[in-house]
Amino acid sequence: MQLYQPINGYRYNSDSIFLYDFINKLEPRGRILDVGAGSGVLGLLVARDNPRVELESVEKQEAFISYASKNAEVNKIKCKIHHSDFLDFSDEVGFDYIISNPPFYHKGASRSEDEMIATARSSLSLPMEGFFAKVATLLKPKGHFVFCYDPQQFALICVALDRVKLRVLGVQFVHSKRDRKASLVMLHVRKNSKSLMQTFAPFFAFDGDEFSQEAQRLYTKARTHSIKCHL
Repeated sequence: MQLYQPINGYRYNSDSIFLYDFINKLEPRGRILDVGAGSGVLGLLVARDNPRVELESVEKQEAFISYASKNAEVNKIKCKIHHSDFLDFSDEVGFDYIISNPPFYHKGASRSEDEMIATARSSLSLPMEGFFAKVATLLKPKGHFVFCYDPQQFALICVALDRVKLRVLGVQFVHSKRDRKASLVMLHVRKNSKSLMQTFAPFFAFDGDEFSQEAQRLYTKARTHSIKCHL
């Protein structure tokens, strides 16, 4: 997949690649909304591999809209792109899936002086409680919410989801190496579910100084090629 990205500012990273594979295992179909889409990588990868997906995305940073549109065009993937703050976004039909690699750096974390990067990374741009509440209103009655977040906030995540009647069905922690603490948590959540949570085996990105076999498999499967440019 050919992906145009800004020369300077925020660019997608391995979190989106790992999350894409986590989503793919659910074999999604129907209307999907990619929240905080950036250059569009997450939603486009999912739509490429799942032909029964009807992809839409929402992104509030104007600079990213042209990149997301270009990437959908060059990869021949139909995507309706909404230029909006997610908290202001509205839809009358509802979504079968909402997916997101959202800004999740907590408010105490250092903030980049680059406004594009700061907006893409800091939870001040999309506070957890408001984010989850909005997701709950936009999902269809049995809809799925699949996203990644800061693992240090896992307890807070579960509490916030429960408040808006969203149930965690699956969780996987991502570690850079086997002797390191988790750097990411990926969650599969469903509306109006009573199922118990399943905890998947942890994902390790590196084996020593090399990518793990699983990470290599994901990068090979994603087949992304980035082009840094001005649009």
